[in-house]
Amino acid sequence: MYCEKEQVGELYKVLTLSQDVDEEVFHILIYILKKERIQDCLEFLSQDQNKFLVEIESQKVDNISMLDKEQTLKKEKNIYIIKDALKKIWEHEFNKQNYSMDNYEEIKKDLIIKISWDKKIIEFLKFLVHLTALDKRFIQCGSNSLHLLVQMKADLKVQSFENIRIRDTSLVGGNFIRCNFNGSEFDNVDISGMNLNQSQMFNCKWLNIKSHELNKLNGHFGTVNQVCFSLDSKSFASCSNDNSIILWDVKTGKIKSRIKEKEEVNSVCFSPNNSALAFTSGKFVYLWNLKTRKQKAKLDGHLKCVNSICYSPDGTTLASGSADDSLHLWDVETGQQKGKLDGHSSAVNSICYSPDGTTLASCSSDKSIRLWNVKTGQQNAKLGGHSSIIRSVNFSPDGNILASGSNDSSIRLWDVKKGQQKAKLDGHSHFVQSVNFSPDGTTLASGSWDNSIRLWDVKPGQYKAKLDGHSNCVNSICYAPDGTTLASGSWDNSIRLWDVKTGQQKAKLNGHSSIVYSVSFSPDGNTLASGSYDNSIRLWDVKTGQQKAKLDVHSGSVNSICYSPDGTTLASGSNDNSIRLWNVKTEQQKAKLDGHSDYVRTICYSTDGTLASCSDDKSIRLWDPKTGQQKAQFDGHSHFVQSVNFSPDGTTLAFGCSDNSIRLWDVKTGQQKAKIDGHSNCVNSICYSPDGTTLASGGYDESIRLWNVKTGQQKAKLDGHSNSVISICYSPDGTTLASGSSDNSIRLWDVRTGQQKAELDGHSNFANTNFHSSDGTTLATGSDDNSIHLYDVKTAHEILSLDNFYKDLLSQFKLPLQYQQILNNTGIDRTILRICQNPILEASGTLFLNGVFENYSGLELK
Repeated sequence: MYCEKEQVGELYKVLTLSQDVDEEVFHILIYILKKERIQDCLEFLSQDQNKFLVEIESQKVDNISMLDKEQTLKKEKNIYIIKDALKKIWEHEFNKQNYSMDNYEEIKKDLIIKISWDKKIIEFLKFLVHLTALDKRFIQCGSNSLHLLVQMKADLKVQSFENIRIRDTSLVGGNFIRCNFNGSEFDNVDISGMNLNQSQMFNCKWLNIKSHELNKLNGHFGTVNQVCFSLDSKSFASCSNDNSIILWDVKTGKIKSRIKEKEEVNSVCFSPNNSALAFTSGKFVYLWNLKTRKQKAKLDGHLKCVNSICYSPDGTTLASGSADDSLHLWDVETGQQKGKLDGHSSAVNSICYSPDGTTLASCSSDKSIRLWNVKTGQQNAKLGGHSSIIRSVNFSPDGNILASGSNDSSIRLWDVKKGQQKAKLDGHSHFVQSVNFSPDGTTLASGSWDNSIRLWDVKPGQYKAKLDGHSNCVNSICYAPDGTTLASGSWDNSIRLWDVKTGQQKAKLNGHSSIVYSVSFSPDGNTLASGSYDNSIRLWDVKTGQQKAKLDVHSGSVNSICYSPDGTTLASGSNDNSIRLWNVKTEQQKAKLDGHSDYVRTICYSTDGTLASCSDDKSIRLWDPKTGQQKAQFDGHSHFVQSVNFSPDGTTLAFGCSDNSIRLWDVKTGQQKAKIDGHSNCVNSICYSPDGTTLASGGYDESIRLWNVKTGQQKAKLDGHSNSVISICYSPDGTTLASGSSDNSIRLWDVRTGQQKAELDGHSNFANTNFHSSDGTTLATGSDDNSIHLYDVKTAHEILSLDNFYKDLLSQFKLPLQYQQILNNTGIDRTILRICQNPILEASGTLFLNGVFENYSGLELK
């Protein structure tokens, strides 16, 4: 693959050719291609241009009234441009490779930054999608185009996608509400989180479909520490920091039973004959009879927390490793201790029996691996090589190789007989938490704090595949004995099952979702308002987390919301080009402010109650909320205006723009006071300090900058984010600045020193918005991962995640989450379920007729 910058530049250059083409020409071209049943569009454009021109003329009145007779003559040039663009697209890698794959992430980020606001390029991408229905040679570029449109959150609602052919891509989170997919063909497409509500799906053929929601189970509410399959592959067990163990039916994905303990459960293990389950909680080891579902024994001997347990192959002995630096051997029948193995100088993190049962391997925080003779209790070997804590060890099925994973981010393969290192596997970017051999010994799976699972070919020691899906550290991985499925458990509280052959996720055990763009606290701090991609505004009780109201009027995404200074009115700005004012008490719309001719990006109140708005129409407007009339309009930017903010005294209005500049305006005179340059890319967000002396800005160049308002000079540059800074917000006392970024993190900065105070991790996607409560103690954040989080600013810890309230609600009914449909007829507002971290496929009111909708395992989705 050649240089990424060249790749982005070349593709962008091709896409920009569409800027010289009238949008309606694309629609007419698709119309005539369908009418003439053309299957080779390039040949048609080369030979039958006259037909195209005649069709343009005949369709002029209905479809392209803006094209008068003089302009019609220019359409011949348009045809040449389209033909040239299609030829270059056809030959480009964009029409050959799956751009939804991980190795294209950086390329896509740069490309999306360039094209997100270009409406003509967006229309050209839609044209490529429709072209898949006619010319099979453009299926891959059309599929990649639809993927990019979803990634950019382009408006795809209420559109016709009849007969399109999409393959080998991801449409995760795509909003296709009320769309027409009749006759469409999908193959190997990830449809997780798609909104297909009220869509038409007649005679579709969707095969090999992937979806996180299929066979979705919900159970744990804390970090999943370990997963383990039974030997017959019919059951697997999981244990968690929520003090529970869950037994799952692999085939149905249902919970078979749950065991509750008083402390966190660190390790779980099936006996070889599947009659018993061993697990650890605190410093104790428990044996559980699976038939009677009663405790058989409690093994007491360790002085500290037990980290790992393992049955001997014959099932007569159970070994345990502890934070007290020792290993214990237990007689399973009597529950008595048979032996104690001392030698490690720090906590024992993982243990594993060799397949023949003669050797026990252990790894420790002392950076060593030890091999023990089980009969004599003597140490056979000490293996050194890792430069940090060793987290996991696992024997190959033939017992000749031992794999180890460490905090030094490496995996090492050891020759057990020689006691020597055979290979070092590098690839993970963080601690390797778990390693596990496939039953046939040819593949090694590893789970890491970099949130990924990797598969390695054992013989050459080469990297085979990367399985992404978890949004936090992967604690434990385990192959099913039949080798077809890999289970993983994570700090994101979920368990996922993976198809080993395809590398696709088979199931995810988690919660529900809705997308959040903007959050705002009421002046009294008791209510949190959120604006969403689902076109709604929701009001939340901060103390209880319950939804107080849902405001539905906007017909486009709600990009910005803001309370009036007195807290009686809530303003909202939307992609429907309007601003709406809401009476907070009655929850009714007070007024609709029209004037902008494009998306409203940000709105902001001044201290005297004046409302400012900025838009993609490049203008800034001032409004009188009482009369609903426009007071003033400021023009001057050459590109979309992203953010506006009043100075504390209300005399100055600042705003940031896609042209990389910041401008300051005198509110009374409407004159520009200053233009501040410094950012090397789009300025996304600006915010005045409470004392009005400093202006903070965040941009696509990954930096935060502090500016002296009087001089316009840069005071400081805060570096730390690894991607675009999307939102910034001062604390009420002006000492702390919060920033949200496309690197998924929220960061707190000491304004005086310019140093980072804390990094708040919790979001698994872009952190779009952040807002301090009036007393400065709480920070609310909203993200592309569809969640709202509340953080304690002092401790930098999350105090409330609104997606958890649904789980708490269900726990009162003592129902597993997969039985959520039982609650459909209750008086509960199910929109509460929409605020959470995970995508959910929606198909309410969707019309299905005939057709095929199957996932990889042949499960019928309808």
